[in-house]
Amino acid sequence: MKIGVVGLPNVGKSTLFNAITEAGAECANYPFCTIEPNIGIVDVPDKRLDVLAKMYNTQKVIPAVIEFMDIAGLVAGASKGEGLGNKFLSHIREVDAIVHVVRCFENDKIIHVNGSVDPKRDIEIINLELALADLETVTKKLEKDSKLIRTGDKSLIEGVKTLEKVKIVLEEGKSARTLDVNEDEDKFLRSLGLLTYKPVIYVANISEKEIKAGGNEFSRQVKEFAQSENSKAITLCAKIEEEIASLPKEERGMFKEELGIVSSGLEKLVTASYDLLGLMSFLTAGEKEVRAWTIKKGTKAPQAAGKIHTDFERGFIKAEVVSYDDLIEAGSMLKAKEKGKVRLEGKDYVFQDGDIVVFKFNV
Repeated sequence: MKIGVVGLPNVGKSTLFNAITEAGAECANYPFCTIEPNIGIVDVPDKRLDVLAKMYNTQKVIPAVIEFMDIAGLVAGASKGEGLGNKFLSHIREVDAIVHVVRCFENDKIIHVNGSVDPKRDIEIINLELALADLETVTKKLEKDSKLIRTGDKSLIEGVKTLEKVKIVLEEGKSARTLDVNEDEDKFLRSLGLLTYKPVIYVANISEKEIKAGGNEFSRQVKEFAQSENSKAITLCAKIEEEIASLPKEERGMFKEELGIVSSGLEKLVTASYDLLGLMSFLTAGEKEVRAWTIKKGTKAPQAAGKIHTDFERGFIKAEVVSYDDLIEAGSMLKAKEKGKVRLEGKDYVFQDGDIVVFKFNV
């Protein structure tokens, strides 16, 4: 799963990306520092893995991961090719979800592309450009399908109705995700790959001095906007997060404690991104390794098995399953079995987050 980090130039995107991935993306005080997107693979925080590693005295721990892409800063007119508009739009089409970084700090030394800090305006600039790009997509599709509905194809007729609904919203400069849709309409809109239908987390990037206060008036505006379109919002200081990420792991806890940070903004962001994509983890545990496997919520046992190996799905027989909480309470797999907490599940079993599993298969 791939998440795009977007925002206007000089809002702290690349600083945040550095902190997320420790990848050392170039940061500078001028627009379009990021031209080609930087890619980073990030571990999903999961304390359960460390607990299981101690229980099994394992040699290796492998967490679930998410891929982040740092995309070039956008400016007004991008939908018509201004700035790096065409590059930006092509890169953002590749991602499954968006992390939209919004500047919520004053600093005369860092140029703001629009001359002043105004989170709502900045959000709307990007959302409008994405809406205009989507409007072009929808208009072309509507023109084509309106001619084809004469065939009487019911799915085309319903599709045209949905396109007309979304076109009205886009013409108002709003995002397609603000639409109230049913299951069929949702499936249809996803198939179009609309930029404004991708799920979003807004990141209010505040200054170092506002960390203990938990934000400011600007960050509150970001949260209010996110709530208005049923999106998520978190507040963090990208500069501090970058400093934390640059420290040796054993020193990070002490540094966070000094700043009064319980859970880092990055941990919150990665966890929220994982949830935003409708993902969860099932776990495998043994002496060789403890590992988290990423699946979509609602995945059934054979498809979950296929994440490990296609043979597991093809020859699936049963899944031996115990919940993480039940295993920890029992103290060992043997004791969990003695207490009747380990179950044999078949092909229709829907996996739950934190299920610990051994697959039975035959090929």
